[in-house]
Amino acid sequence: MAATNTAHTGSSSVIESRNPATGEVLGTVPVHSDEDVRARVERAREAARQWGALGFTERRAALDSFRRALAARADEMADLIHRENGKPRLDALMEILLALSHLAHASSRAEKVLAPQRVSAGMLANFRAVVHYLPLGVIGVIGPWNYPLFTPIGSIGSALAAGNAVVFKPSELTPLVGTLLASIAGSSLGHPDLVQVVTGYGPTGAALVGAGVDKISFTGSTATGRKIMAAAAEKLTPVLLELGGKDPMIVAADADIEEAAEAAVFGALTNAGQTCISIERVYVAAPIYDRFVERVVDLARNVRVGKDASATSCADIGPMTRPEQVDLVRAHIRDAVAKGARALVGGPDAVDGNFVSPTVLVDVTDDMRVMSEETFGPVLPIVRVADADEALRRSNALGYGLGSAIFGKQGVRDLASRLRAGMTSINSVLAFAGMPFLPFGGVGESGFGRIHGDDGLREFVRPHSVAEARFGLPRSFDLMSFRQPEGAYERLRMIIEQLYGGGAVDKAGTLLRKLRPWR
Repeated sequence: MAATNTAHTGSSSVIESRNPATGEVLGTVPVHSDEDVRARVERAREAARQWGALGFTERRAALDSFRRALAARADEMADLIHRENGKPRLDALMEILLALSHLAHASSRAEKVLAPQRVSAGMLANFRAVVHYLPLGVIGVIGPWNYPLFTPIGSIGSALAAGNAVVFKPSELTPLVGTLLASIAGSSLGHPDLVQVVTGYGPTGAALVGAGVDKISFTGSTATGRKIMAAAAEKLTPVLLELGGKDPMIVAADADIEEAAEAAVFGALTNAGQTCISIERVYVAAPIYDRFVERVVDLARNVRVGKDASATSCADIGPMTRPEQVDLVRAHIRDAVAKGARALVGGPDAVDGNFVSPTVLVDVTDDMRVMSEETFGPVLPIVRVADADEALRRSNALGYGLGSAIFGKQGVRDLASRLRAGMTSINSVLAFAGMPFLPFGGVGESGFGRIHGDDGLREFVRPHSVAEARFGLPRSFDLMSFRQPEGAYERLRMIIEQLYGGGAVDKAGTLLRKLRPWR
């Protein structure tokens, strides 16, 4: 069952967006050409000049208007996400809540984070040193289909709050969500060209990368991220890449089994496992392994899979959004079972069309695809380990480093500090994604750069350093002149010794204070 289809109308092509649960055509969007993309970037550049010239107060008022307009249409947006992505309506509404929370944070924090910062001038005590944070210009945002509103709003909100315009390419699987978002932004921000949308497949995204934008923010697979980075390098366009993960969960011997089991099931299965920070492998200390597995099996068997009966009667997980992902999930399960894994819930036959029922695997080994490749489906492999230290070593063994989770009591903070990951939840799963002040992003094959938090705001500005001379110095201390007096070398050598040699750094302040008043 195809989620999208390219149809041709005259000389132009369009994308038919389909409901992944039913195959129903929900609407069409154009496949934008390279010329279309360049035209939108140029319009956005003019909007960026006007928007960037505004003060923080004016931008915040406009962003608050955008947020209120989005909140007012929450039911409409949730229904569209449900129908186009397939996730239950409750999940869709939760996605909107998270998006609004992060949008509010970006607009309210921008002035404090991005206002000019006075910094120390160091040994040049006669200077005033200030760092200004200036907008980049036009930001290209390429969004994913699994969280078609929440994920891109992290970049869009911070980029706007920092004074930039945005050209947004939503996934070809969820283009109607992106189009509605851009429409709400255009009618509420007061600048119709400030957030623009381009729709299409990979070539449209490539056109956006090559259209002269000032930064690309991409969320998607590691393989596509590499292609985008290579293309962006041709024009030295900076990139922010939030890529795939194989997120581990460590369950120590002193963990609360009930809490850990419930968190593992939710963290692995929410959104049908189609979450970049899904729990994709669980390492459980041997003393509690059997009890943990037994509880996980009980919980996973009761997860409801299907279509929502109504807005108030929701399934727990819906269909897979991307049809090709169904084949990949099935292949991972079959590979594991063929190599000796046992499916205690689900298994190779747990697929019905685009619906995949939960699968819990035990007796898994590192040579199985399900333990080394991103599955992105409702599959939970559980591994018995001797202790938390072995779990840590095995968690860090892969090239991915996005999210992670640890359950236990003693030493959990130390374990968290040694995980090679961008984010960690302790005695919970996924919590870091919902906290607006925490930066979100990965290391290694999971990408680099951050959305959310203060770091996310600073991703969309360029620092401009300004050094301003406030008063002159005696020629014997003025190093920025060719008119040096006799003995300048010896005098400079003495300054080095007094400031930095022989433990005399404490004398630096006294020396600089003596220089300050002279004119």
